Amino acid sequence: MSTLSITHQTSPEFFSRVVRAVASFFEAVGEGRQIALRYDALARLSDTALAARGLTRNDISRVAVHGR
Repeated sequence: MSTLSITHQTSPEFFSRVVRAVASFFEAVGEGRQIALRYDALARLSDTALAARGLTRNDISRVAVHGR
């Protein structure tokens, strides 16, 4: 029977990439949450209130994601 031994060394760059990936993930989650909050706020408005802002119901998703 033979034994295979693999030495695995982790470099500081590896940890930096992992940290950046995790930070990027949470940044994206935060951005998604902000979009959802904007969407909910706009969806709660009446058609009259939306019209006062120059919007229709069809504009809500676009404005929530991209702004005006």
